Amino acid sequence: MRLLKPAFWRTGASLGIMLATAGTACAAPSDAAPDASGSEDILVIGEHVSLTTPVSTGSRLGLSSLQTPASIAVVNGDDIRLRGDMSVVEAVTRAPGITTGANPGNGGTALSARGFSGQGSVLQLVDGVRLFPVASTITFPADPWNIDRIEVLSGPASVLYGQGALGGAVNVVTKAPNADHTVVEGEAGYGSQNTAHVAAGVGGPINPMLSYRADASYRRSDGYVDRGDSHSLALSGALRFAPSETLKITLRDDYGDIHPSKYFGTPLIAGRLDTRIRERNYNVSDAQMWSKDNRLTLTVDWAVSDAITLSNVGYYLTSERRWRNLETYRWVPDGTIFRTDNFGIVHDQKQWGDQSSVRLSTPLGGGISNDLVVGFDVNLIRLVYSHDFDTDTQEDVVDPFTFGPGLFLDTQGIAPRYRSRTLEWSLFAEDRLKISDALSIVGGVRWERDRVSRYNFVYTGNQITGETPALNGGTSPTKRLRNTTWRVGAVYQPNPNVSLYAQYATGVDPLGTLTNYSTSASQYLFTNATGDQFEGGVKASFLGGKGSATLSAYKIVKHNLVTQRTVTSPLQQIGQRSSKGIEASLRLQLPEGFAVDANGTVLKARYDDFPNGGTSYTGNVPAGVPQESANLWLSWTGGKMGARAGIRYVGHSFSDDANQYRVPGYTVVDAGLSYALTPNVALDVRLYNLFDKDYALNAYGDEQWILGRPRSVDVSVRARF
Repeated sequence: MRLLKPAFWRTGASLGIMLATAGTACAAPSDAAPDASGSEDILVIGEHVSLTTPVSTGSRLGLSSLQTPASIAVVNGDDIRLRGDMSVVEAVTRAPGITTGANPGNGGTALSARGFSGQGSVLQLVDGVRLFPVASTITFPADPWNIDRIEVLSGPASVLYGQGALGGAVNVVTKAPNADHTVVEGEAGYGSQNTAHVAAGVGGPINPMLSYRADASYRRSDGYVDRGDSHSLALSGALRFAPSETLKITLRDDYGDIHPSKYFGTPLIAGRLDTRIRERNYNVSDAQMWSKDNRLTLTVDWAVSDAITLSNVGYYLTSERRWRNLETYRWVPDGTIFRTDNFGIVHDQKQWGDQSSVRLSTPLGGGISNDLVVGFDVNLIRLVYSHDFDTDTQEDVVDPFTFGPGLFLDTQGIAPRYRSRTLEWSLFAEDRLKISDALSIVGGVRWERDRVSRYNFVYTGNQITGETPALNGGTSPTKRLRNTTWRVGAVYQPNPNVSLYAQYATGVDPLGTLTNYSTSASQYLFTNATGDQFEGGVKASFLGGKGSATLSAYKIVKHNLVTQRTVTSPLQQIGQRSSKGIEASLRLQLPEGFAVDANGTVLKARYDDFPNGGTSYTGNVPAGVPQESANLWLSWTGGKMGARAGIRYVGHSFSDDANQYRVPGYTVVDAGLSYALTPNVALDVRLYNLFDKDYALNAYGDEQWILGRPRSVDVSVRARF
């Protein structure tokens, strides 16, 4: 079984000389901690997380990757900033098996993992607390500048975090206050498409009990299509009170104001990408798209004793979002572009929650010990959804090459249509029985209850039950969901640096996203889809921590998909899909300052049983699921110089379940050089899409591709004191 297509290897071979001398301005992997005071050369800033380091996303028991019977990957925040990743999605797709499903409609944040895609199957968290998508949209966090690391748990994560995580969970861990010494960081850069970035961060102790962290990041760009400008602002601050070594209380606030490019994709002409319209934007000239998110959290961690640890986090998140766009463009045989779907939408979302747990560590004698975590999780999500339904029918025809973009058609105004309320609560438990130094058993269970209700401000037709429409001032029926998920696995360590593991896990996905159950007839009458996974693998750390490798194989089956046997049949939960595959990663520090960071995956995702009203999708690949992907970074650091080169490969996918519209795969090469002006200041040159490849990140509709950034050069100055 091959991980990559021959075309990828041919591209890689042509870069052999460049990759042999490529390098990075961050440190090669090691178990040694970096000197955070900045006394080391600034080229030595990033440290890969060892497999022996505890990773919170895979377990609440404080286990390392070697101790956890699941696939876990960590993307270091310093690596993210050094490579110049401009978004969280761009950064996390460096991890094994994670590819982008982002488009303007889902907030530019959706992901694909292990054959499953979208906000309802790949869960997103911040500091271990889940984000609930409304209308399949998430717009937080705003920027990778304040990220310490991104942790990825591949495969079902419902037992830890609830519904909507059959493909995996992605946890963004933010920078925390530093109680040891003061650190000041900054970056200023400018590049192609009039792209600019200015960011700064500072953190340190105020007194023996108080420490803080503050970060700010501003980005802007003219974009690589007409009227493709964007800008964003991200602010964050944290204050930690630690009256003793065993008690820490952290108050944190994060704010993001994002105005992304108002670009919904490029239409194909006669089924092909025509490079003559590579820079055309078919949206209206007064299009709007923005989001503002603010999240306040209070976290308490208390080690009562060596045996008892308490943890609690409460939060309040507000999200405001707005769209006013003409979104869909289709080429017609007379040589014109037909534009339709003039949508005006506003989200006013509020989310409250609290998560609390207690951990009990108990020695049982004879080298046997047990660790147990029990806790609860409760979340309330409120949404007011506004929409201008009367503008959906705007249609016009333009010349593909020369046209006036026109204006948004607004005949009635965007007004509130309904409000929804979603209440989720759950009880969870996780346990690790250490039988010996070599063998342990890890298991967990979660009971979750969800209630979704809706109140309509206006008549909206048969959207709830398919029978009686909710009239003006009408309350829709309340939807209640009950789920129990569990997992059990074993880890065998023949020595402390090698793990063999196997696991069985169950999970649940909503039909779309949880908060939509009260808004869609196809969801209201049914329960969540269910799934399970078998996984086994091996992990190893070697060469004194200078090398690490992982290999895993899995099979996931998802049941209870909603579909129809025949055209006249009722909707039923009878469908099934599955995915099986292999993931691998390798990190290696070589002599003379060279290092390798590589990962890849190959999978087979299929509909096992999916009739579609007289036709059948059985045997087809689900839409939006690439079945191959890989990342390779070769790096070198020597004296005041550093260099790096990376290849990102993503296989083809389909934009429809019928598999009539194929989105081709792509291989993109990035590179960079760094020079240390002083031990605290470095000059970075970053090269994106070195060979100027035209490629589609994904599709928006069947024949409308969202294209990636063309060849670009950014130059920045980075400092750390």
